[in-house]
Amino acid sequence: MHPAAEHSPLGKSSEYISTYTPSLLFPIPRAAKWAELGLTAETLPYKGVDFWNCFELSWLLPSGKPVVAIGEFSIPAESPNIIESKSFKLYLNSLNQTAFADTQSLEATLCTDLSAAAGLPVSVRIRSLAEVEAEGVMALPGACIDDLDISVSNYEHPRPELLRCDDSRMVEESVHSHLLKSNCPVTSQPDWGSVVVEYRGHALDHASLLEYIVSFRQHSDFHEQCVERIFLDLQRLLKPEKLTVYARYVRRGGLDINPYRSTENVQFQNVRLARQ
Repeated sequence: MHPAAEHSPLGKSSEYISTYTPSLLFPIPRAAKWAELGLTAETLPYKGVDFWNCFELSWLLPSGKPVVAIGEFSIPAESPNIIESKSFKLYLNSLNQTAFADTQSLEATLCTDLSAAAGLPVSVRIRSLAEVEAEGVMALPGACIDDLDISVSNYEHPRPELLRCDDSRMVEESVHSHLLKSNCPVTSQPDWGSVVVEYRGHALDHASLLEYIVSFRQHSDFHEQCVERIFLDLQRLLKPEKLTVYARYVRRGGLDINPYRSTENVQFQNVRLARQ
């Protein structure tokens, strides 16, 4: 368990407060998990963002009429803190009976509170249901490796030694799998996700990548750290010219978490999958 998580509301019975209470947000420092991976804030080998999407966002107009919308929050991957997910949900629920003059006022409030918790500026976008509905759902890029015939016996911990590549061949490709699963380190509830690997480097053996992804199945860690571990293990193996790893996780409690990590300074797209 993350040393700070045991003090969070995660896994505990909580009172749901329906009026604006920013103190509900519970930051968890990233430093401890970075240290496990041999990283510090100064040595991060990636750029990135954690996209959080809220499907249970509601507040009141000055007239008392409720509004529903979908919230998108972009937290920098280098921010000192992640925000513990249940505290995030409790905070968002505290808006339910709170009146805001307009959507812009709510966005400004969310930006201020979330940035204070994360330790770096957080971008906030409130989107109408019609806007999100018009975008629909998207397919992941590249080849899906889930139909490969593999034998699996490792589920407890990530097994980077399973990964193989062909040092004699350089390729540029995107591959993805929907078989990513890990467990919450506090509640042991399952976290289901789809993961994408895009790279230019030594040719990665796809079957070995699938075996490696499945080895996370009983591993306990937060979404962000799972993606960072995958990124680092592939970087060590492939020594790539460029590498991007991201995961789209299934929502829990009205929130989904989608970490993106890349060697490239690119504009990441927050697009929904069929499972989301």
